[in-house]
Amino acid sequence: MNGKKRISEQAVVNETLAGARLDRAAARLFPAYSRSRLQGWIRDGALRVDGARARPRDKVSAGARLCLEAFQVDETDAAPQAIELEVVYRDEDLMVIDKPPGLVVHPAAGNPDGTLLNGLLHLDPALAQVPRAGIVHRLDKDTSGLLVVARTIEAHAALVGQLQARAFEREYQALARGVATGGGCVDAPIGRHPVQRTRMAVHPLGRASVTHYRVAERFRAHTLFTVRLETGRTHQIRVHLAHIQHPLVGDPLYGGRQQLPAGAPEAVRAALRGFRRQALHARRLGLRHPRSGEWLRWERPMPDDMARLVRCLREWR
Repeated sequence: MNGKKRISEQAVVNETLAGARLDRAAARLFPAYSRSRLQGWIRDGALRVDGARARPRDKVSAGARLCLEAFQVDETDAAPQAIELEVVYRDEDLMVIDKPPGLVVHPAAGNPDGTLLNGLLHLDPALAQVPRAGIVHRLDKDTSGLLVVARTIEAHAALVGQLQARAFEREYQALARGVATGGGCVDAPIGRHPVQRTRMAVHPLGRASVTHYRVAERFRAHTLFTVRLETGRTHQIRVHLAHIQHPLVGDPLYGGRQQLPAGAPEAVRAALRGFRRQALHARRLGLRHPRSGEWLRWERPMPDDMARLVRCLREWR
């Protein structure tokens, strides 16, 4: 059992969970572990009800004792890779990374390795035993900025709980096309695009999505927004800003073909043509420490490529 951590935990089913499926009750009573992991332990007999084996779908009664005797094995088979990562903060429970643009967060089809997850496993091999190698939330490949990583199973469960309770503070800088008259709030559900499945879209059957935005700076043909997320849907900022006719600079998926402003000097036109990613940076991240309860906040400036573009637009103004 080298490299495996032994788990020995017990919990009693309360009145609220009486009548629930065993796997659902276990997910509530053992929040440090994913439901799929708990289902596997139930099938293997590592998680028993009053000493007896059961099935994930079996109903549980109030007062039943759930006993978990298992080994925590690696949650990922991804390979560690030496990828340069900027660690903004680190303690025994969590890390905060300033993700560069162009780095994919999770391995997937088309990106089997060379991801943030691979780099994290090289930085801290123990993350292999934490769900998703400790990654609590994600940023798109071409979005830069702050991202928190849990270093223990307990910290991961606590931080995921905060995220689901909308307790994180997440603030972005977004450079968009068009001159906005003021800030506001986009409260519009987001779901998979009904035709183009690689895209998300505002859709009445989508999940509730709320984005707050305010004008940080106006240029001749663009606006720099400060954006705060209340929810965290896939591509949320990109979809919502495009929905209000302010698509992000450098975002062909939601902004269509590149549009160069009429009358712009060649330096501005060249800067816009040369910016080949969505102009979005996760500037600020705030959360409550999973162990101490202390409120922590970090802030990072936008990366050089986006800062140069903003300076160029500012000079033209």
